[in-house]
Amino acid sequence: MSLTGDILRSWRAPRAVLRRRLATAEGERSAIFYLLLACVLIFVAQWPRLAMQAAVDDSIPFQGLMAGALFGWLFLAPLLFYAISGIIGLVMRLIRPGTPWLAVRLALFWALLAISPLVLLQGAVAPMAGAQSPLALVSGLAVLAGFVALLGAGLRVALEAAQAAA
Repeated sequence: MSLTGDILRSWRAPRAVLRRRLATAEGERSAIFYLLLACVLIFVAQWPRLAMQAAVDDSIPFQGLMAGALFGWLFLAPLLFYAISGIIGLVMRLIRPGTPWLAVRLALFWALLAISPLVLLQGAVAPMAGAQSPLALVSGLAVLAGFVALLGAGLRVALEAAQAAA
């Protein structure tokens, strides 16, 4: 199935999608691709909010805000997510020794990629709702809940991979 089809299908059957992605993964190339694509999409989701922020407060120009977001999402965020996947991998290995590192990374990075359509929607709605509105809070909580649910399902697949390898 296509990447976009799998992203949509992840909301109905996240474990099945990740099992298939893990079986057909090309190792670290797939993991870094999912991570970078998710970071690019999340960066794009920031554009409306940054445009609104630049229009309201002109102390930092729009180009400066975009440059900061670009640096953060495309250079720093991947490093941070690799560190987070390492910490999660250590915890998973304490729970079940032999948990594949790649399975943990794919679970985290796929959860980021699968949540990106919701982040794009949140980014499109944020300027209209305002930063302090209840809608912004609810949409942020929805993104967080979706991410945690997808990550939890992915980590269960990683534990299954460890059990199958044993």
